[in-house]
Amino acid sequence: MNKKLKIGVSACVVGQKVRYDKGHKKLYFCTDELSEFAEFKPVCPEVGIGLPIPRPTIRQVSHGDVIKVSRPDGSGDVTEQLTKFGQDFADQQCHDLAGFIVCAKSPSCGMERVKVYHHHGKGSESNGVGLFTQQIMKRNPLLPVEENGRLNDPIIRENFVTRVFTYQKWLDLKSEGITKHKLIAFHSAHKYLVMSHHVESYKSLGKLLARSDMDLDTQANEYIFGLMTALKHHASRKTHTNTLQHLQGYFKKQLDSDKRQELAQEITSFRQGVTPLLVPLALINHYLREHPNEYLATQTYLNPHPKELRLRYGY
Repeated sequence: MNKKLKIGVSACVVGQKVRYDKGHKKLYFCTDELSEFAEFKPVCPEVGIGLPIPRPTIRQVSHGDVIKVSRPDGSGDVTEQLTKFGQDFADQQCHDLAGFIVCAKSPSCGMERVKVYHHHGKGSESNGVGLFTQQIMKRNPLLPVEENGRLNDPIIRENFVTRVFTYQKWLDLKSEGITKHKLIAFHSAHKYLVMSHHVESYKSLGKLLARSDMDLDTQANEYIFGLMTALKHHASRKTHTNTLQHLQGYFKKQLDSDKRQELAQEITSFRQGVTPLLVPLALINHYLREHPNEYLATQTYLNPHPKELRLRYGY
């Protein structure tokens, strides 16, 4: 992929000093690593609705079943403004985005576990979603969304970036024009990636594309929903091992007994937690260069994202 990804981001996460205290929440993974492959579209919804920098803090406050965003004393209610800003941004600015990175714990941008205070002032619960991010996710359910803080976890980071690069490929396919042949080719290239995340989806997506009683648009929409849902499941040593063993089967006739045993041993060592995922993957890629296989060469699983991002060290 030559062109850069387009990723939405809370402006403070890329170092813009837009927070209530004139601070930022820079995530160096974004600015120093992912920026080589991504073009960011920064937004601060609080500034977007006209709040100043610096500004009084705002919080989510529950009034029965209704959650409002205002200053701690209840003044300066911006619930409607933030919701409308989120709806407009989601509808007008997200069509070409491959992902979105938001600021954790923010009453406007938090993805989960945002503090919601009781209106009577006694206590809070961390079960809210930022009003802006809520609209982004609601109106763009396929879009990969993640928080800056969670991206410090190597497994979550790799999962998010895998979803982003996969969704970008889908956006590219849509822009070209989806045909039945292209849809099947897309699925074929992502089969083992799906298997490494969720075996049940691997099976159900294959059955979906085998159906002849659906029109192409419906089939494509159901397919991409199923694919992006499957990839939300975090790959594990168990699911990776299963996938590696399937790939191993393609080399049974090409490799001599010593090489077959070496590959089997590296997969076992990975399953046991002795060696990282990169070891059996490197061996499979090496054997693939020695014994070219057109089908395996198309598999996204072997290279789901640029190696420069060093994302598979968490396994």
